[in-house]
Amino acid sequence: MPTQVILRDDVPNLGKIGDVVRVKPGYARNFLLPRGLAVEASGKNLRMLEHQKRIIGAKAEREQKTADALAVKLDGLALTVKAHAGEGGRLFGSVTNLDVERLLAEKGFHVDRRRIGLDEPLKQLGTFPIVVQVGRAARATLQLTVEPA
Repeated sequence: MPTQVILRDDVPNLGKIGDVVRVKPGYARNFLLPRGLAVEASGKNLRMLEHQKRIIGAKAEREQKTADALAVKLDGLALTVKAHAGEGGRLFGSVTNLDVERLLAEKGFHVDRRRIGLDEPLKQLGTFPIVVQVGRAARATLQLTVEPA
């Protein structure tokens, strides 16, 4: 007879945080519960789960609205960076996502460098599109121009 448990952590091949799943009693008793991966699905725990889901949902909605507003402001923004270049437009150094983060900070936008979609550092002069992942679903595309110093 399967037992219902609420997952407190992601468990491969079973479910994600907050899922109510049915498992065999031995699996729950010997693996999930002792490791803190799940709690019993009692009435009190289910009410607490629903309350936490409402709080998390409201917080996620606020964060998404903020991310959407930031994406609208960032979309189409043109940034310019000056770098020393040699013959043929090849840069002596490179322009990285850290440089883009600094440029955005100078303009008043605080974006984590890991969210800036620059696969590899730029080593040429020119104009490049850069995708910034602002939220879970919100993205903005910037134009970065690398000019000779």
